[in-house]
Amino acid sequence: MNLFAARLTGKMLSTDAFEKTVSELQAHVKRWREIEKSPELAEYQELKKKVESSDFQERKNELANRKYKDTEEGKKMNAFNKLKSSLRMKLYQYAVESDTFQAFLKYRDSEAFQNREDNSISASERRMYNMIFRSAFYKNYQKVLNSPDLKQMEELEKEIHTEDFQKRNAFWEDSKRWEHSEEYKIEKRYLELANSDDIKFYFESRKEKIDWAELFRPSFDDEMSSSKNWKPGFGYANPAMKDGHSRTSELQAYNGGKNTFFAEGRMDVETRHESKKAIAWDEKKGFTEHVFEYTSDVMNSKEAFAQESGMFSAKVRCQGAGHHFFGLSTGKPNSPMIALYHYNGDIHQMGYVDGDKTRMADLTGMLRSMYYVYTFRWNKNELIWYVNDMEVLRMPNHLPKEGMFFFAQSWLPKNEKGGEGKLKIQWARAYRSVE
Repeated sequence: MNLFAARLTGKMLSTDAFEKTVSELQAHVKRWREIEKSPELAEYQELKKKVESSDFQERKNELANRKYKDTEEGKKMNAFNKLKSSLRMKLYQYAVESDTFQAFLKYRDSEAFQNREDNSISASERRMYNMIFRSAFYKNYQKVLNSPDLKQMEELEKEIHTEDFQKRNAFWEDSKRWEHSEEYKIEKRYLELANSDDIKFYFESRKEKIDWAELFRPSFDDEMSSSKNWKPGFGYANPAMKDGHSRTSELQAYNGGKNTFFAEGRMDVETRHESKKAIAWDEKKGFTEHVFEYTSDVMNSKEAFAQESGMFSAKVRCQGAGHHFFGLSTGKPNSPMIALYHYNGDIHQMGYVDGDKTRMADLTGMLRSMYYVYTFRWNKNELIWYVNDMEVLRMPNHLPKEGMFFFAQSWLPKNEKGGEGKLKIQWARAYRSVE
C-alpha cells in the first residue's frame, strides 16, 4: 500500500492533522461526557418529559388559547351580568331600593289595606299606593321575587364575591394568563436549557458517526517522559527464561536498557557500534556466550499493563540501519505478536506475527524520518490496523486469547549490513473498549 499516494490524494490525513483531529475529538467527547453527568442535562430531560407530555400540552393550549367567555368563570360572570342588566332585574332592584315602594309593601301587607279603612295615610298616598298596586312595575316585582332567575343571580352574586372566585376569575380574565402561569415558567426554563450551548452540543454530537474516542477510554498513556513504565527485556511470562537475550544470528547484544534513553517526552532505542560479550541463543548450541559488534535494546511495558482487546496506538519513526519493531506481545513463546510498527530494513510493515499464520501489510511511500501514528484495534470479531486515519489491514480471525503489552526492539540481522540506528517512540497509548 502506497501511503505517499494516499496522502497526496487525500485518502489519509497527515500525522499532524490526524493528531489534531484525534485531540479535538477527545476534547469533544470529554465535554460530551461531562455534560452527560451534569445537573443541567438531568433537569433538561426531566423538563422535556414534562413539557412534551399530552397533559402539559393540553394545559398550555387551554391557558394560551382558551377564550375567557368559554371558561367556567367567564360563563358565570356573563350569566350574572346578563341577569343583573336585564330590565326586569333592574326594575326589581329599583323596587327593592325604593323607600316609596318599600312603604307601599308595608301598606299592602297591613290590615288597614285589607279593610281599606286606614286613616293613618293621606288620600293622596292612598291613591299613589293604589296606582302602584295596579302598575306593571308591581307586577314585575312580584314576578321576579320568587323566580328562578332571581335565585340564580343571588347565588352567582354570592359566589363571585368569594376570594377564591375572584382569584380564579382574575387569572382567566387576564389576556396574558399564559405568561403568568407556572407552566410558562417551566417551558421557559426548558427552552433556555434546550438552546444552551452545552445541551445543543450534547444532542448534536449524538448524531455524529461513532468514532474511536467514543468507543474507547484510556487505560495506558505514556508520553515517554521517564522509564517508569518500561523495563528491559521481552517480558517473558516464564521467569526461568533468560529475558533480554540476543541470538547468534544477529549482530547486536541487548544491553539491559543502557541503550534506551528518555528525553523530550520520547523513548529512543539506539543501536550502537560497540563490542559486547553477552549470552545469546544459538539454534544448534542453545544458550552460549557470544561477542557482538553492536549493542541495542529490547524494552517492554509488562509491569505497567497487559490488556486483552481494545485499541493500541503509538507515534513512531526510525533512522539509520537495522530492523525496528514496536508492537504487542503476551511474553509467551509460540504466541502471536502484533506489529504496530515494523521496519524490516527496507520497508515499513504492520500486521500479525505467528509463524506460518503471519500476515503483514507492506507500507510503501513512507520516509523513516517522518512520524506516523500506528493503531491496532482488537474487538471480538476482528483485528484492524491503521496508519493515521487510513485502514491498511483487516483480519476477521486469529484473535489473540490473552492480554498483551507493548514492547520495542531494534536489531541487526547477521545476513545484512550492520550500522547504527534509532527507534523513536513519541508516545504509546492503550484504550479499553466501552462497547
